[in-house]
Amino acid sequence: MSVKIRLQRHGSKKRPFYFIVVANSVAPRDGKFIEKIGTYNPLSIPATVRISRERALHWLQRGAQPTNTVRRILSFKGVLYLKHLMRGVSLGLFDEKAAMEKFEKWNGEHEVLVANREEAHRKHKAEKRHATIQDSVRRVEEKMAARVATAEEAPATEEAAGEEAPAAEEQTEG
Repeated sequence: MSVKIRLQRHGSKKRPFYFIVVANSVAPRDGKFIEKIGTYNPLSIPATVRISRERALHWLQRGAQPTNTVRRILSFKGVLYLKHLMRGVSLGLFDEKAAMEKFEKWNGEHEVLVANREEAHRKHKAEKRHATIQDSVRRVEEKMAARVATAEEAPATEEAAGEEAPAAEEQTEG
């Protein structure tokens, strides 16, 4: 029996939400599974991932194969790095305490990186919204200026048309 760590789709049409599950490889995508180890919401910005690192590591160490998407998620969350460190511990390259220190250092740096990305995204979104508002205000001001200009030209042309009409009548009479 081959075991996979994969996504199980939930949510409505065009609104996906996934459970990260450990399942038999021959089981249907949304069918029977062994254990649910997390969730993944790709619609939120940034995508929301909640995963039990301990359970994911447990299954990886027992030979479960992640799908490509789940592999990226596990890598992003540090589970694959933690598996790598635990392999070093089992080979005697360093002790478990040193491995956990390395992981905590990496995790701290990674959280700062993710926070910076989120802040940059929020700032970009705010700047984009501000630029859109300014563009809308500029367009409205241009339309108002055009209306004022046409309103000023209209009485002037009516006055000019009114003066030319009697002159034309005089020429026809004479």
